[in-house]
Amino acid sequence: MPRREIVFDIETRNTFQDVGAYNPALLQVSLVGVYFYETDTFEAFLEEDLPKLWPRFERADRIIGYNSDNFDFPCLQRYYPGELAKLPSLDLLVEIQKRLGFRIKLDDVAHATLGMGKTGHGLQAVEFWKKGEIEKLKDYCLQDVRVTRDVYEYALEHKEVKYTDRMGNLQTISLPIDPVDVRVTPTINLSLGL
Repeated sequence: MPRREIVFDIETRNTFQDVGAYNPALLQVSLVGVYFYETDTFEAFLEEDLPKLWPRFERADRIIGYNSDNFDFPCLQRYYPGELAKLPSLDLLVEIQKRLGFRIKLDDVAHATLGMGKTGHGLQAVEFWKKGEIEKLKDYCLQDVRVTRDVYEYALEHKEVKYTDRMGNLQTISLPIDPVDVRVTPTINLSLGL
């Protein structure tokens, strides 16, 4: 049975400064970048395409992100008719923070663990959107998805990831993530209240 895991990242049209508060639910999504294990494909969904994404989220064995619990899901919730928090998910940042007691940027984990990282920062994505540079926005977002996927794969295989501390020393974080047991997961995840 093929893996039905999904790795995703979102970009927004605006910033917290634009909406006047640190509240992801107030931000408007410009694009969602996704990697589908089932088809081994990267795809990008603009805001108007999000209804096409929901059935795939609902069939996923696991939805993987980085800071997805505190940022991506709250941003997306306004577009989704159910409760995204009820879908099976894994936030790599949450797992790292549980072990360290503090947060680390995806780029820092990726550089130390994989020797590669992101291609820019989130504010660039907002500028790409404002300038109508949709292909640049897609490329930027899908690189974040690729990096998140590769960090996840590394953690699955090695049960750890790495980061460089403030003193410049390479540190290892135990991250014992187990693969999804596809024999026990449902074929569809129901997140609508009944």
